[in-house]
Amino acid sequence: MDLVVSPALTIPASELGWRFSRSSGPGGQHVNTSDSRVELSWNISDSAVLSDAQRLTLVSRLGGRLIAGVITVTASERRSQLRNREIALGKLAELVSTGLAPDMAHRRPTKPTRSSRRRHLAAKQQRSATKRQRQRPSAE
Repeated sequence: MDLVVSPALTIPASELGWRFSRSSGPGGQHVNTSDSRVELSWNISDSAVLSDAQRLTLVSRLGGRLIAGVITVTASERRSQLRNREIALGKLAELVSTGLAPDMAHRRPTKPTRSSRRRHLAAKQQRSATKRQRQRPSAE
């Protein structure tokens, strides 16, 4: 079962490593007998589907989550191992796609236009006049 991250990137099933263990959480006595917790691992540094630029980008952005170049995702939300597998695949795809997403364009700071400044000041003066009229008249 290959993992499709984007139309340009598909991780083959042969590069994915699965581990199963007993899960805490929902399931009652069923939890004590089945290995429903899923750990999905993918070795970024040895992957054949990534270009060198993609590999460097992922290592720099996901560096805190990597252990010896391997990223691991766990899922134990559901009682079923199959559902947890699907969730783990989704989590890994999300992580990789956000890690490979291009940087957002930096905002170019702009000055407010003359008319927007004028409108801003007019609104402030109107508000000030409204509040002034609410005051109790002076004793004079």
